[in-house]
Amino acid sequence: MNFMEYLWLYLLVFLFAAIPFFEAYGVIPIAIIAGLSPVPTFLLGLFGNVLTVLFVILFVNKIKEWRQARQRKRGEEVVESKRSKRAQRLWKKYGLPGLAMVGPLVVGSHLTAFMSMSFGGTKRSSFYWVTFSITFWSLLFTILVYLGIDLLGRNEEGILREIFEM
Repeated sequence: MNFMEYLWLYLLVFLFAAIPFFEAYGVIPIAIIAGLSPVPTFLLGLFGNVLTVLFVILFVNKIKEWRQARQRKRGEEVVESKRSKRAQRLWKKYGLPGLAMVGPLVVGSHLTAFMSMSFGGTKRSSFYWVTFSITFWSLLFTILVYLGIDLLGRNEEGILREIFEM
């Protein structure tokens, strides 16, 4: 492969990691198995995922402020649904750290960031905890996949590339 093909593949890692529900910890192992280098793949996947989570956190906060101002202006009272009350109880039981660590594996990091902001987390703490969680899971899966590839003796060529070239 030439330089432009590798550049395109690394750009795809960044873009797919930035898309909700693809997640860095899902894209990185696939890219490593396909034959991309683990370190740049990890860094680009992590950066793509964290960057879009930051945008979600900033965007959710703006919507929240807009809704509160509109409700104050109209003098409306907010009534919570049963689902909202249940989610609030879970938030109180496990807090932001628990939600941030488990949420990305269950519903994805973007939705986890949205939920953490909706349940009362600050921008800073939500960003730190969700970023820590994304980094932890991405690094864990990167190491596991790399060691798995190394144990199979597939360091130099990608497993998926070998399968598709048959």
